[in-house]
Amino acid sequence: GINAEYGYQGSNPLSDVWSKHACYITAKYFKRAVKDPEDYEARQNMHLASAMAGVGFGNAGVHLCHGLSYSVSGLNREYRADHYPQEKKLIPHGLSVCITAPAVFAATADSSLERHAEIAELLGGKPVRKEDAGKALPDVLREYLHDLDVPDGLGALGYSDEDIPALVAGALPQKRVLCISPIDATAEPIAEIYANSMKNY
Repeated sequence: GINAEYGYQGSNPLSDVWSKHACYITAKYFKRAVKDPEDYEARQNMHLASAMAGVGFGNAGVHLCHGLSYSVSGLNREYRADHYPQEKKLIPHGLSVCITAPAVFAATADSSLERHAEIAELLGGKPVRKEDAGKALPDVLREYLHDLDVPDGLGALGYSDEDIPALVAGALPQKRVLCISPIDATAEPIAEIYANSMKNY
């Protein structure tokens, strides 16, 4: 749901229903589930949201965040994730996906302002004008990342602007995602997304 298959070229009416409802549940329970592991109502509902999102992207495909995530995890030099065994370097898949989300949705907003605004409303709980979607959805995602103590961008994972060419080179082979992207997902736009993801909040 948060990966916004709803705003993706592979979207379809059935996937839209599952993805939108996953976003609705996420807005209500995600922060609660992370902040309080004993909040079983929130955790149960996030399991449900996860399953719903899976049905959505299982039929629609995943977004650019996934395509850009592989090099983020694969080129990791030293980062060791909290709550994982510390003897191994690891950027977990969920972290490598969400770290570029604000920049990705800023880049894709013009492809469907109405759909991006709808997701911003679902996740943020406030009305969003269609013309504001390109700022509103990235801002909502940054708020989630901040409130959930997600590392502050690629820089916090050990990357710098000097790493962008290698990150782009690792992303370009992900054709199953890039070829149906709602934007021209060639080297230059991808490099800009990575650059805009160095710091998120």
